[in-house]
Amino acid sequence: MRLSSLADYAVLMMRTAATHCGGERHNAANLAVEAGIPVPTAQKLASLLGRAGLIKATRGSGGGIKLARPAAAITLADIIEAVDGPIALTACLDAEGSDCCALDHPCAIRPHWIGVNKLVRDALAQVTLTQMIAAPHAVPAGALAAAMATSAPAPEAVQ
Repeated sequence: MRLSSLADYAVLMMRTAATHCGGERHNAANLAVEAGIPVPTAQKLASLLGRAGLIKATRGSGGGIKLARPAAAITLADIIEAVDGPIALTACLDAEGSDCCALDHPCAIRPHWIGVNKLVRDALAQVTLTQMIAAPHAVPAGALAAAMATSAPAPEAVQ
């Protein structure tokens, strides 16, 4: 699985905006320069992230971008889904993807992908912008293990 470049840039831009939380507002161009991403990309991201309710943009003098809620309440899953849509590891997990498999209907592996997809999404939902600002060791290395512990019990092993 690989994030789109746009989602990667969105995480970087949101992290940059979060470092200014409580301070003055910054426009998309300023955040782009600080984050090292292209200005047109930052402007597009500002629109997408605003529509998703993750940032608030104010026009005019004294305007700019700020987080719509505290950094501790915004997760990597929120940001990725704002840009790329719902997290889906395979095409058959998309809302319209129920008929994507040309090999077998119904697909015998799809139920397993649903569980794996939930684990990945839950792990991303446990990492907040606050953790992304902190030192790298603050990001929970056990996020996936914690997500697995809170998900449904694993099916019994096949013998």
